Order: sequence, then structure tokens, then C-alpha cells
Amino acid sequence: MRGTAVTARSATLACGVIAASGVGAALAAVAAAGGGATPPTDRFSASYRHPAIEYATGPRRDRVAELHARLRQGHRLPFDRRQGFLPAVLDALEVPVESQTLVFSKTSLQAGAISPGNPRAIYFTDDVAVAWIRGSPAVELAALDPRQGVMFYALVQREPARGFERPRSCLECHVSAATLGVPGLAVGSAVVDPDGAPYSSIPVDQRTPIESRWGGWYVTGSTGLGRHVGNTVATDPDRPMLLHDDANLNLESVAGRFDTSGYPTPFSDIAALMVLEHQTHMTNLLVRTGWEFRVAAHEQRTTRGLFAAPGGPSGDPALRGAVRDLVDYMLFIDEAPLTDRMVGTSGFAEVFEARGPFDGRGRTLREIALDRRLFRYPCSYLIYSAAFDALPSDARAAIYRRLWQVLSGSDRDPRYDRLARRDRQDIVDILRATKPQVAPYFGGNVR
Repeated sequence: MRGTAVTARSATLACGVIAASGVGAALAAVAAAGGGATPPTDRFSASYRHPAIEYATGPRRDRVAELHARLRQGHRLPFDRRQGFLPAVLDALEVPVESQTLVFSKTSLQAGAISPGNPRAIYFTDDVAVAWIRGSPAVELAALDPRQGVMFYALVQREPARGFERPRSCLECHVSAATLGVPGLAVGSAVVDPDGAPYSSIPVDQRTPIESRWGGWYVTGSTGLGRHVGNTVATDPDRPMLLHDDANLNLESVAGRFDTSGYPTPFSDIAALMVLEHQTHMTNLLVRTGWEFRVAAHEQRTTRGLFAAPGGPSGDPALRGAVRDLVDYMLFIDEAPLTDRMVGTSGFAEVFEARGPFDGRGRTLREIALDRRLFRYPCSYLIYSAAFDALPSDARAAIYRRLWQVLSGSDRDPRYDRLARRDRQDIVDILRATKPQVAPYFGGNVR
């Protein structure tokens, strides 16, 4: 053992949230400050109750809401003796079992059922996350509505399935600085005791140094010589900290760490964890940007022409900041470098990449690299999401213009030097081939 990656002084938990993983009443946001947390000035400038938003009362079109409607019309979910509705829910929502990640920090509404011997399993796809705890009375879910943002649900583990509930308590933890002030998602790294009780936590995304990630999580796969604090608990209550320990690195599976009977797979895949970390914050950025533009339009503030010219009017600062933050994160400008080559063991990378879309040369933004960085082509695959396409038209136009400023090389800010010309050209070529909507904005050549 050597070194401390995360200590109890890193941050303080604001509440007992549903998963140091962060998705809905399903996987809750870690409402913590410091260590990669978003500054309060980056929060959504209005309220989710604003008449332009009406988060709680507006119509929902997320995929869990659609499944709920089918259940109310007589559709049945098969019930498994050991896993309850989990297999049926994953199948109905097309969530791959290979995406399983395991968190043993007691940061959940069902915290009493979670421990290093009984971790919560989280499964996810681009717009849905499902959390299951062996022996618990409910499956928790979060679903991204293209317009309204992240919605939180619970399904009681008792047949027949009558529908999904919307726990009112979710927003107590799911609106925070870590979620940019919108009902959203976050991933955390927690200092936990041998029972899984957290002393502290920090929010985590692609900008967090690898050595501070995954406290309170199981991590499987090869991480090479790189160190992290996954698979680790704090054993000294007088000095609670997580130590880097070679015995907790490069686990092929969690077999031998706890009784895995009932779990669909014995993995908590490194690739899935890192994609989840990217996706949670990217989702919050998409929701925040869409909401800022909707509020501005409602208040009759100008939303057009943002980033139309490098030296042009600065425009509304809330809108300009939201677009700039989103594009920087989308292009992985501040991504923490990987400490070594990483390889997952669950098959998640292959399942994830197969979803495409692909250009004529077989390239996709979903290609996972895990050598110098998470993706081979550093541009978020969520540009293809329904949530992105549902952004107000002025917001999409501003994002495309800002993307072109950075990718073309016209923005000379040194912070964009990490995007090599070859990277920028590859991204432009892939987007031109797979996202036709960029054509009016991606004119000229990459410098």
C-alpha cells in the first residue's frame, strides 16, 4: 500500500443519496462540494418550476414513462424468483447487462441493503439507468426525457407489475451544484468504512484524476500500472482514508470479493464506469443548456446568433456560458489523462461501440480507446441523442457554430491545443457523414 487518494477531508455528503453513481431515484447524484464539483455560478439560472420548464407537471415522453403506459394497458413483466423484475426491465428498456457497474457505498434511499457484500448493481444506456440491489423491495430507475430532463422512478418488486412510481424525495438530492442546478445525475468517489457507510464523497467526471476515482465502487478490468481507490474501504475510523493498494488493482472479476449469486455478471467494468462518468455530466450539460434557452425565449431575451462571429456581440452570458461549457466538455478539453492502458472484461466496449452510427470508413464516436483517453475520437456520442435533437433550434445552432470554431482551428486559445489537427479532422469527417445537420455550419477546411 502507499499514498492516499481520497480522504475524509475531500468533501462532505449533503444527504444520503441513491448511489455514488448518480442516476435518479435510481442512481442518485452525490450532492457534494470540492474535488471536481461544479462552481455554483455554473448552475441553471432559474428554477425547474419556471413556467418555461414545468419539470414536475409537464408531459413526459421518456422510455420509462412509455413502458409505464404499456403496463397500464395490460402489458406484463415476467418476474424472476431471484432477481425480481430486473431481467424483464432490462430487456424492455434495451439496457445491456454488460453495462453492469457495482457500487457498495451506502448512498441510497435503500442504503440499509447496500454493503461491500451486497453492492448495488447499475445498468445503463444513453437515456436510461436501472439500479438493483439484491433482496431490496424496489428497482430504481432514471430516464432522460428529451425535453424535460431526467425523470426518477421506482418499481416495487412484487408481481404483477402495476407501474412505476415517482418518489417525491428524489429531488432533495438530485438538484445540486454537482448536477448544475437541474434535476440530474452525478457520479461520486466516496471514502467508506468496511460496512459501506460513507465518511465523505467527491463528485467525479472525465476531468477527475484517475487516482481519486471509484472509492466505494468495485472495479474490474485491467488498469495497468495506474492507481485508483476502487475495491477499497477505510479500515481505521480514527483516520478514515482510502489507500492505493496493488491487491485492489487489475481485478478480472469480483469473484471472491463477495457472494455474487443472483448478480447477472461478475463484473463492474472499467470501460462502463468511465463511459458512465462522461455521460452523467454530459447529460446535465444538455439539460441545463436546453432549459437556459427556453427560459430566455420565455422572457423574450435574444437567443439567436450566438457564436455567429468570433468578434461579434457576446450575447446573453447565461446562454453563452452554457454553450461554451457544453462544447468544451463534449470535446473532452479538460479530460484527465489516463495513467496507463485500460481494458474492460465484461464485453461492454464491444456492445457499446456496435450501436454506431458509422461513417463510410467504419469510424464511430463510440469507439473506446482507453489508452491516452477514453474515446479514440474525442467528441461525445450524445450528439446523436434525442435530448440533443430536442434542444431549441437556437441552442443547436449555437452549439454547431461553437463546435466549428474549435474543430476548424479558428479559436486559437491554447487550451484547445490538446486537440491535434488529425483529431479535429477525424471528428469533422465523422460528423459530416453521420450528422447531416452540421453541414450548414461546418464550412471550409480544418486548419
